[in-house]
Amino acid sequence: MPLDPSAALRSATVARLRAAGCVFAEDEAELLFAAARDAAGLDVLVERRATGLPLEHVVGWADFAGLRIAVDPGVFVPRRRTEFLVERAVALAAPGALCVDLCCGSGAAGAVLLAEVPDARVHAADIDPAAVACARRNIEPRGGTVHGGDLFAPLPDGLRGRVEVLVANVPYVPTGEVGLLPPEARDHEPLVALDGGPDGLDVLRRVAAAAPEWLAPGGSLLVETSGRQTGAAADAVAAHGLTPRFVTCEERYATVLVATLGA
Repeated sequence: MPLDPSAALRSATVARLRAAGCVFAEDEAELLFAAARDAAGLDVLVERRATGLPLEHVVGWADFAGLRIAVDPGVFVPRRRTEFLVERAVALAAPGALCVDLCCGSGAAGAVLLAEVPDARVHAADIDPAAVACARRNIEPRGGTVHGGDLFAPLPDGLRGRVEVLVANVPYVPTGEVGLLPPEARDHEPLVALDGGPDGLDVLRRVAAAAPEWLAPGGSLLVETSGRQTGAAADAVAAHGLTPRFVTCEERYATVLVATLGA
């Protein structure tokens, strides 16, 4: 049973979280109350959060596009802005579409595709073993398959030339800016999920180079990027025969590159 805190405990918990710098202390407190079984357990959770551990790692899950996504310690936390990326992918996926969630992290994108696209066939991959284990918890019970390895390398050969929707939530923070990220990210999430190389586009370029071999004619690669990277990102995919366009969501500060293989 979730903890039913007294007024005094509720007030004290919110005060501890606020003192630790949690901007949404009241909302976070409610999630911690729901995760705790007793006052002692709550104290442990609040202390973990107060020392800077991401809330999602403390409670073990994230709310993403209406789904409760398991998020294990050390795994990249799915961002609210990435919901826009996944919404675009869902919009492009016809019933029964063959989809790939590359650099899948927790597997949030793949889980949403399975939940929202009728009869979707989803494969996901990540190079980080912790992410692979976590993604399996989110994707495989919904009918998808998760692979461990570098980008396309672990995917079955039978997918070549057949993928209709390829979501690649690649790292795109320039190396020199990783240290400027909030401590929650730089201290508790894997560097491989954050660092995109000198200009932030190293992994995108690798994905773009191989994507035409895996995409079906008319299939699309969808990648989250930043507004300042759009020119270089468009050049990266166009160099490999993909036609780029960008869609944005100002509310979520999200920019998504959609790169389509000609039919």
